[in-house]
Amino acid sequence: MVAPGLDRKIASGAPVRRLLFGAMVVGFLALIAAGIAVAWVMSVNQQHIAAITHTYQVEQHIAQLRLTVERAETARRGYIVDSTPRFSATYSAVSSQIRPQLDEIERLTADNPAQTRRIAALRGLINHVEELSSHSNALVASRQLGTAARIFHDDDSVETLQRIRALTTAMSDNEHQLLTIRDAHQRSSVRTFYIVLSAAGALLVLLALISVLTVLRYTRDLTAASEELRTLNESLEDAVEERTADLVRANEEIQRFAYIVSHDLRSPLVNVMGFTAELDAATHTVRELIERADRAAPDIVTEDARLAATEDLPEAIGFIRSSTQKMDALINAILKLSREGRRVLAPERIEMDALVGNIRDTIQHRLDDRDAAMVIDSPLPAIVSDRLAIDQVFSNLIDNAVKYLKPGEPGRIEVRGHIENKRAIFEVADNGRGIDTRDHARVFDLFRRSGPQDQPGDGIGLAHVRALVQRLGGFITVSSELGKGATFRLSLPETFIQPQDAQK
Repeated sequence: MVAPGLDRKIASGAPVRRLLFGAMVVGFLALIAAGIAVAWVMSVNQQHIAAITHTYQVEQHIAQLRLTVERAETARRGYIVDSTPRFSATYSAVSSQIRPQLDEIERLTADNPAQTRRIAALRGLINHVEELSSHSNALVASRQLGTAARIFHDDDSVETLQRIRALTTAMSDNEHQLLTIRDAHQRSSVRTFYIVLSAAGALLVLLALISVLTVLRYTRDLTAASEELRTLNESLEDAVEERTADLVRANEEIQRFAYIVSHDLRSPLVNVMGFTAELDAATHTVRELIERADRAAPDIVTEDARLAATEDLPEAIGFIRSSTQKMDALINAILKLSREGRRVLAPERIEMDALVGNIRDTIQHRLDDRDAAMVIDSPLPAIVSDRLAIDQVFSNLIDNAVKYLKPGEPGRIEVRGHIENKRAIFEVADNGRGIDTRDHARVFDLFRRSGPQDQPGDGIGLAHVRALVQRLGGFITVSSELGKGATFRLSLPETFIQPQDAQK
């Protein structure tokens, strides 16, 4: 029976619930608006990136065309001076690339009338240069070297090349102006995106404050009711405290996952990885271009340009790629941990001697490499629990023990267990480098590691172990000192009973 007056106090919470529900609805709408803003900005950014990439392509082709024309003219002059066939062959090979390059630039800039006009003028100048080159090459081929030299001295090839340089420079300047405009548009869309996010965040903060104030007010009204309920629920106090502790731990894990995954890490990471691959491919092209230019005309390529193309750019792209790969691995580990928390457990009888023995057989080659021995203190107690979760727990603990053994010293890992008050107590002990006492709690947190970071890892393993052990109704602790090894102690129910809410 409910205490007198308690039902009225509980009923008074209806308006509060309606207010909180309204705040949740508004907050949900704010999140939807923020999501729409994110999608819009992503779409706009993709368009801007495509336009910027197109601009860079045009600039690259213009530079290639100018270089090709100058290389052809250099080969022509060499043929007049030397008259050896290798200059004629070089001229033929290089000049054959001019028209395809010019056609490609014309295709890329077909939507730009100013560039189209410049290309028409450029085509005429190139035709004129080719006519002069064909004439002088024919004279050299017929051994009329003096005539060829005199005609070359008197023709307007130098002025024509200067006009070609001026036209290609104007085209590059035009593309650079377009790049500046597109960059400004992109920054504007990003500013709009942050404004929308800021507004949504401010609204969520306001709603959170309103909700907190409402809850505090409602809490004050329920203080007296809580006192009365405490007298009615004394017999349930222990169960409530245990359940509350489980909920607090679960809520902490959920908050960590929600904080990380809610920022939609994967989509921008995939974009970064994709564009890094494109940059890497472009770097090879630029390096080849620099190398060809260096061979054909060493004075054109500066040392800074050569180092940027052959060393600086590949090194920077390598750093970006390694960082994105590490972030991708972390995201995958987090998602795996999150999915594991939602998996339905399937209790069955597990012979722990066999399970731990299989783990030892799997890592025997690593034990041999580290001059280590793994000892199982048989018989280990059999338990009824989820086999996959138990295997993951012990695999992680034993793998960590092997990983952090002391180099140059014989390693020893021991697994022991016993039954205590209907609970199975297991210990995984090693004589490795140990864990600082200040880090005993933090090693079970996500992304937190102890000691020198000289071993591969992402700080997920022990957090995964703790989450699995808690789902199985147990807990895990560690005792260790630096240089004296570590002992992880597991306490699990001898028979795991699936909670009713988890079976639905």
